[in-house]
Amino acid sequence: MTTLFVSDLHLDAVRPQLVALFLDFLKGEAAHSDALYVLGDLFEYWVGDDDPQAVGAQVADGLATLARSGVPVFFLRGNRDFLLGTDYASRCGMRILADPCVIDLYGRPTLLMHGDLLCTDDAEYQSFRRNTRDPAWQEQFLAQPLEARIAFAQHARAASIEHQRSVRPQDSGGDATKEDITDASPAAVEQAFARYGIDLLIHGHTHRPAIHKLVAGDRPRTRIVLGDWYEQESVLRVDADGASLSVP
Repeated sequence: MTTLFVSDLHLDAVRPQLVALFLDFLKGEAAHSDALYVLGDLFEYWVGDDDPQAVGAQVADGLATLARSGVPVFFLRGNRDFLLGTDYASRCGMRILADPCVIDLYGRPTLLMHGDLLCTDDAEYQSFRRNTRDPAWQEQFLAQPLEARIAFAQHARAASIEHQRSVRPQDSGGDATKEDITDASPAAVEQAFARYGIDLLIHGHTHRPAIHKLVAGDRPRTRIVLGDWYEQESVLRVDADGASLSVP
C-alpha cells in the first residue's frame, strides 16, 4: 500500500477540468491508498466555511466518500486556504494538521509543511502571512459579509500574481537571483531539519517539484517538493520501500 501526498491544486470554478481530475483521483488511486495528505492550497482561495461555492461542496463530498471508505485524509492549511476551518473539515471527514508537523511515515519520522514558511527571503509575503494568521485579524475578517470577503480574496490573488511577476526576471537578461526570493531559503531548510531532528521533509507551495538530496548538519537529508495541479495532477507516492514523485 502507498501513502499519497498532493499540494497546490488551486481548485476553482474557472478550472472545472482540474476539479473533475481531482474527484476522479479520489475515486481511483486514492481509494486504494493507506492515507491521503493534502499539504495546502487545495482551493484557489477560501473566505470561510460558510461560502456556498459549488466547488467546495463537490470536493467535500468526494473527500467524505474517501474517508468513509476507510482512507484517512489529512490537511495542512496553505497560503490560499488558511481560513479553512473545522466545520468544512468535518464535512470532508479530514483532520487538520498543524503546519509544520512531524508524522510517522512507515517508521520514518517525516516533517510536513505547506512550504511558505521556508520562503524567508520574501519579506513582503512573510509580513502578509504574519498579519493574516493573527487570530484577531481572522475573527474580524470572518465577521464581514461574504461579498466583502470574496472581493478581498480576489484583490489579494491579483496582488499575489503581480508580486510574483515583480520578483522574477522578465527575460534572459534579468537578475536570476530575484527568482530565488519566492523559493525556499537554503538556510530555512537547514534550520527546519535541525529543529525537528528529521531526515525527510515534504512540502509544496513553491510549484518547483523535485526530490532534493542534500547534507545538513553533517547528515544526508531529503527534501521533496510537490508540484502544482494547474495543468495535470502531481502526486507523491510513498511506501515502505521509498518515494516517487509525478511531475506535471
